[in-house]
Amino acid sequence: MSAGGLAAKSCVPCRGDIAPLTEAQARVLLENTPDWKLEENGTRLVRRFEFEDFKKAIEFVNRVAEIAEAEGHHPDFAIHWNKVDLVLWTHTIGGLSENDFIVAAKIDRLLKEPSRPTSGLVG
Repeated sequence: MSAGGLAAKSCVPCRGDIAPLTEAQARVLLENTPDWKLEENGTRLVRRFEFEDFKKAIEFVNRVAEIAEAEGHHPDFAIHWNKVDLVLWTHTIGGLSENDFIVAAKIDRLLKEPSRPTSGLVG
């Protein structure tokens, strides 16, 4: 499945009744979100974003929050002036699910929208 295919999907509520993805399964999905990395033995999906300034970083965080609310799947944020670190994982299962990759693909897609406030992304 491509990143576009993942971005077109919607998150499915997870009530803890499924097993987390294995690291091998996560690596297959990671191919569709190549700017992200697996950490903590394949149980976390992480990416750092760098912006021109604090205001652009906060605009990005607010846009990601809109995605998270719409999907019912929320990343962990760390904001460092012009940098935003995102960590995705499915808390109820203690690891990764397809939902994490869906949200990552949606975040990647919003960065490609030139008319949006995230035009301040560096690199």
